[in-house]
Amino acid sequence: MFIFIALTVTLNKFTNMELKDKIKNAADNCFDELVSIRRHLHEYPELSYNETETAKFISGKLSEYGIEHYNNIGGHGIVGLIKGKNPSKKTIALRADMDALPIEEKNDVAYCSKNKGVMHACGHDAHTTSLLGASKILNELKENFEGTIKLIFQPAEEKLPGGASIMIKEGVLKDPDVQQIFGQHVLPQLETGKVAFRSGIAMASCDEIYITVKGKGGHGAVPHLAIDPVLIASHIVIALQQVVSRNTNPTLPCVLTIGKFIANGATNIIPDEVKLEGTFRTFDEKWRAEAKEKIISICNNIATGFGGSCDVVIDHGYPFLKNDEPLTAAAFQLAQEYLGSENVEEIPARMTAEDFSYYSQIVPACFYRLGTGNKAKGITSPIHTPTFDIDENSLKVGAGLMAWLAVNELK
Repeated sequence: MFIFIALTVTLNKFTNMELKDKIKNAADNCFDELVSIRRHLHEYPELSYNETETAKFISGKLSEYGIEHYNNIGGHGIVGLIKGKNPSKKTIALRADMDALPIEEKNDVAYCSKNKGVMHACGHDAHTTSLLGASKILNELKENFEGTIKLIFQPAEEKLPGGASIMIKEGVLKDPDVQQIFGQHVLPQLETGKVAFRSGIAMASCDEIYITVKGKGGHGAVPHLAIDPVLIASHIVIALQQVVSRNTNPTLPCVLTIGKFIANGATNIIPDEVKLEGTFRTFDEKWRAEAKEKIISICNNIATGFGGSCDVVIDHGYPFLKNDEPLTAAAFQLAQEYLGSENVEEIPARMTAEDFSYYSQIVPACFYRLGTGNKAKGITSPIHTPTFDIDENSLKVGAGLMAWLAVNELK
């Protein structure tokens, strides 16, 4: 019995090594196509909920690969299906987002954005390209696995309520039912060739805060005849920091940032109102709800105390993202097998947010980071900046690793 088991393990290992080589070779062979796809997407970025041409391009590629797919899911979303042998056995989902940001690109590259004021500054072009590459590889290997791989090309990650929530409402995780889901995100601080994982709570919830402080405008030289909303708003900005510094458990990560303060007065004009905008993020749903009530109370009490008033709107955003611990542990080990243990790292939780979190609240999920930086080439700019770019060699890793994870989890 012992000899039989040992022999079986050896044969399976050899088969997996062959499969790994096939996937790596396939990723290498389609590299030029991956670069071409990524550059096309980068040149023609589209904002959230407006990804019409991007969706057409993706659909065209899936048709070219002979992959069954459905369009217009949750807006411009696309869902593809790759069915291996015994397709009802298990379903693994792979997800990529496709929308861009309202940023004017400043890179001097041949594939610079042609859509003024719009840029793929968060790497969604790389995410979509990687999934298209993985789709092509997996479709060519579908005789080598059992089960179904669901391909989710998702719109509107960057803007509430988030394309993930809409696609879920329209049944993206059903028919066939998804048992596990993987997603990846570029990380320019990580060198190309490397990936990073975080087990458990990985990213924060994210709510958007909109505050209108109302007073009574007047001449700056006679402030006693006005009710100054600039002064009121200034006190509100400072007081809101108490939500984090004095109301939050010190062991719980929490961020409250006011990033926009608009007071359209002048050197000698006190305006009638001031608008504030910000974000609140944390890792605990109970405290998240309590904190929002605290924010509203602070704003209203301060405004009233100064003789003004206040309207507070808090848009409920994405929940925190949790990586399933067994699935992430398995993915971490598989990534080591595929890339070498020296190229797989653990990373701390981040206060950034992602609507992949909606999937993670429903099915076991693993959202990992794809290294896209290259210091030697000067590719170091962070995401959401006008000079963000990627080392395109990362596309081979992005496509190949997704395919490798999906095939092995189906086993």
